[in-house]
Amino acid sequence: LEEAAFQLQQIFRIDISIALNILGIESMRAGCYRIAYTCFKLAADRGYSKAQFNVGLCYEHGRGTEKDLEKAAFYYYQAASNCHSMAQYRYARYLLCHRPEIEQDRQQKAVTFLEQAAMAGIAEAQAYLGVFYMRGLQPKEKRGLKYLLLAANSGDAQSRYHVGVCYEKGLGVQQNLAEAMKHYRQAAAAGNGKAQERLQV
Repeated sequence: LEEAAFQLQQIFRIDISIALNILGIESMRAGCYRIAYTCFKLAADRGYSKAQFNVGLCYEHGRGTEKDLEKAAFYYYQAASNCHSMAQYRYARYLLCHRPEIEQDRQQKAVTFLEQAAMAGIAEAQAYLGVFYMRGLQPKEKRGLKYLLLAANSGDAQSRYHVGVCYEKGLGVQQNLAEAMKHYRQAAAAGNGKAQERLQV
């Protein structure tokens, strides 16, 4: 009976969190940002990862509360630790962009979160990792190209352009101008201006 009561308690807790998060989303759509933030925060404090991510967004963009990147990062980290893929990407991006002085182990944690998000299909994480590996102090071009291709195949025109650059310059792959042109054409067709310039050159 104790186990059954505990299970019911867990289900009730999760259902309230889901309901609060949905109410927050509907309030956000209606432009009631303060109410949305309050709903997200109540659900986030119950450990619901989707709400933790939404609280992070509220702090990052100043919706319903003051803009505060450190608080946004805190909630992104909470959600990321609960395997929320987009939160993993946003927390990692925060560490790498806003905390460039971070020590090696935290940088590695950021990269691990990025890789988890990329493998979960988050195109933004794939693109970010691709560029990160291409531009690092010790570039890992093959690994960078792998992630750029993943992002390009997810429909990211900027990554498709970068894949073209890799083939044009032989970065992480054997130089192949015909393959570069193919990727530039696809990126240009998706509206990428840099790819259109490369095609003219």
